[in-house]
Amino acid sequence: MDVKRAYKFRFYPTPEQEDILARTFGCTRFVYNHMLRMRTDAWYERGESIGYHETSAALTLLKKQPEYAWLNEVSSVPIQQALRHLQQAFNNFFAKRAHYPSLRSKHGRQAATYAASAFKWDGRALTLAKMKQPLKIRFSRTIPKAAKVTTVTVSRDPAGRYFVSMLCDDAVAALPKAGAAVGLDLGLSHFAVFSTGEKVAAPNVFRRNEKKLAKLQRRLAKKKKGSHNRIKAKAKIARVHAKIADTRRDFLHKLSTKTIRENQTIVVETLAVKNMLRNGCLSKSIADASWSEFVRQLEYKAIWYGRELIGIDKWYPSSKRCSACGFVLDKLPLSVRRWSCPDCKAKHDRDINAAINILAAGRAVSASGESVSPVCV
Repeated sequence: MDVKRAYKFRFYPTPEQEDILARTFGCTRFVYNHMLRMRTDAWYERGESIGYHETSAALTLLKKQPEYAWLNEVSSVPIQQALRHLQQAFNNFFAKRAHYPSLRSKHGRQAATYAASAFKWDGRALTLAKMKQPLKIRFSRTIPKAAKVTTVTVSRDPAGRYFVSMLCDDAVAALPKAGAAVGLDLGLSHFAVFSTGEKVAAPNVFRRNEKKLAKLQRRLAKKKKGSHNRIKAKAKIARVHAKIADTRRDFLHKLSTKTIRENQTIVVETLAVKNMLRNGCLSKSIADASWSEFVRQLEYKAIWYGRELIGIDKWYPSSKRCSACGFVLDKLPLSVRRWSCPDCKAKHDRDINAAINILAAGRAVSASGESVSPVCV
């Protein structure tokens, strides 16, 4: 199967490259924010709709003005790509996939995208426009020779780390057929419970670092704004957040890949995570679990490797239904982890019983030919 696939690596820029990247990040951020304000003002003040072509023409005029001559000091390709990203942000807004575009901050993640005309890749080294030397990339895996690199995105996170993401036209081979089918019940005490009885403990990455973050935040609050000590305190917090994100991402990728490799059919509940986050007592743990990201990974990996992912109705009473006889309880409080069926007297572990019911419901959905998206965010 031909797919778009990104390979992301960390790299270590030289002082000269760091200076070029800093100016490039600043220019792309300025152009994005400037054109966003222009489009917003045109709509609210004059009722005029401005698109990509109008902002591109406005950028050409802007670069000719003496006070904005510094825009010509960096490659023009990342700046032009910023206009395309702005247009895509508006497309997502009008399609109701995202909120109204917001201004980019210099304190958050910085990024610049280079099209094929602005970089050179020979299979071993990557050189960006305006740079004399290739980037010192730490390759954690090999990019296939047949993969064609189409765009390169360079980024710097708040912790000060530099990453390069290389988007390729790649081919993915389907995995051999696997006879197993499994149902997954996602939870908080256990991240995932399989219908086979296997339980995967929740990593609780944020919870484990919560006290450390609170301590660092208290220290930051005491620093004078604009001081070097405040900058260093913010960097310490950013490094902890980066560690949390990296650990969580590693856990999700390993578990999703293992699940896809071992099973031909995977059944999960359709998740309404936004509604669940309204629960004030559990919202932090739900956000820490990242169920939506896990199911998103299952979705695209199932497509890549020839697996079937089925989502069942979120209102299906998987926990309250007896997997042995089908009896449905009227109530089953969250605190009750084990229960006995009043009808057939079967004893159930709440989560394993739910996973078995989810698998049975998924097989019914598959047999009827229905298709239900497993993610509702």
